[in-house]
Amino acid sequence: MRISLLVSALAALCLGGGAMAAAPVKIGMVTTLSTKAGYLGEDIRDGFKLAMDMEKGKLGGVPVDLIVDDDGRKPGKGKQIADRLMQREGVKIMTGIVFSNVAMAVVPKVVREEVIYISPNAGPSQLAGKGCHENYFNVAWQNDNLHEAVGQYATDAGFKNVYMLAPNYPAGKDALAGFKRFYKGGVAGEVYTKLGQSDYAAELAALRAAGPDGVFFFLPGGMGINFIKQYAQAGLNRQIPLMGPAFSFDERLLKAVGDAAVGVVNGSQWSQDLDNEANRTFVAAFREAYGRTPTLYASQGYDAARLIGSALQAVGGDLSDLGAFREALKRADFVSVRGPFRFGSNQHPIQDIYVREVVKLEAGGTTNETRKKVFSEHRDAYAAECAM
Repeated sequence: MRISLLVSALAALCLGGGAMAAAPVKIGMVTTLSTKAGYLGEDIRDGFKLAMDMEKGKLGGVPVDLIVDDDGRKPGKGKQIADRLMQREGVKIMTGIVFSNVAMAVVPKVVREEVIYISPNAGPSQLAGKGCHENYFNVAWQNDNLHEAVGQYATDAGFKNVYMLAPNYPAGKDALAGFKRFYKGGVAGEVYTKLGQSDYAAELAALRAAGPDGVFFFLPGGMGINFIKQYAQAGLNRQIPLMGPAFSFDERLLKAVGDAAVGVVNGSQWSQDLDNEANRTFVAAFREAYGRTPTLYASQGYDAARLIGSALQAVGGDLSDLGAFREALKRADFVSVRGPFRFGSNQHPIQDIYVREVVKLEAGGTTNETRKKVFSEHRDAYAAECAM
């Protein structure tokens, strides 16, 4: 699918001699639009496209052409799409990947081909540490970060024996590593489930038998919907508090699970109620454009577009000097919807991280409310391993 943002050929004629204006900058987006996790990629795409629409088809005043394709959550398909974007379309900027296993299959080759990759979501530890690269930027977080905030919350709240679950793929392993980095209590169990799993009866039986005083889980998209519903159906939500990252409690997931998620605490670097001008503008514009409240993923897609726009503006849309574009990205000269934002030495965010609580709305439904800031200017644990 191509979202073409060219004006008509006549309007694009230069004043002098009738020569055509420079072609728009192509941006390739490989993301997950199908499977039960497809809405994650939809929200990244929609947030990104909103930033473009707000500039009437431009980013940083530069016309852009966004080329979007669905990786189906499959690393092999992601690689095929990325190769096509580079070879046939000649893209020099790529973004969009949701899942870390897809990122690990795609990003290392892309950046070696002198293409800039800006991650709006996946942040595997390998790419933050020893596998860092000058052409790789992450505008979302490093995978561990939001889990680290929940680990600190669990410690502060006095949890002593927490049961942990996550899918068996890079982000799942980073999730539990991040939680344990700041959680100082005991571990009642540590379980890795199948990626895409839908039935958690066996895990819930083992969890109940372990008798924890809390449960931390990372199950994004459809996995989280199924787990939360089954947790409530088993009556466990009335017995053992749930904790997790924002990925398991985004606004679209909450709509699907209803009251089963009420009271759950989750970690996030962004929330729809953060009180700053950029965020108020974004949330209002997203609701008007799409008729729904944006998720964390949408905010990251939007910030990715704004970051790219700041760098395109700095180089006048000219990517012939990729080094100059890289330097402009490093400056992160844009106003993030999450508030203060800058890149660390490994080109991952240094940012504040909060805990939120799922609450019922008087008008019906549920949402996340920010409770407190857990970390200020938090940086990831792998930057010291990056040789840049």
